[in-house]
Amino acid sequence: MVEGTDADLAAVVLRLLRKNRIADLAVGYVPVAESPATRLWGLPVGPEARRLAFEGEARPAALVRDDSGGLLIASGRVEPITGQVYCDDQRVLHGPARSLEISPDPEATPLPEPTADPMSANLDPAADGLRVTTVRRGLLRTRREVTRGRAVQAGFREATVLRDGVAHPRPVGKWAWYRHTEDLLLVRP
Repeated sequence: MVEGTDADLAAVVLRLLRKNRIADLAVGYVPVAESPATRLWGLPVGPEARRLAFEGEARPAALVRDDSGGLLIASGRVEPITGQVYCDDQRVLHGPARSLEISPDPEATPLPEPTADPMSANLDPAADGLRVTTVRRGLLRTRREVTRGRAVQAGFREATVLRDGVAHPRPVGKWAWYRHTEDLLLVRP
């Protein structure tokens, strides 16, 4: 069980990932306040969250990693952004936008259970797992375009990347997010 912020949960899950324990340990989350993770995964806040974390059922949740060794529990963001972004083989941005938002897709198909028998393993890669939202300024209102896929690659003018509310230590010009080969066992309603 993790009690804290989305960044705290991300730090614990990253530690489990590096210890190869992500597939065999369930994670319960007790957020200290409403956050992007509570909205994304439908998690309660307060005493109800603690009860769910201890008594709830763990279900697979898409785990999104990035090319700098981090991961996303709820949201990644680049703003403002000018560049090119591809989700799988679809171009989702060519030019400027207010922001690019990446999150795990709560509606993603769970990955098949790992097996010790390589002949019976499912070799089909995941086709979903993350959501990319491009936010652009329109004439009368803000336009939001959502694309779903397995991986996102972005090349852009130097900008700061936020992972679960924590800024990367230096501006970068490219970034990639992708669905991990194992799902996170997250206790959720």
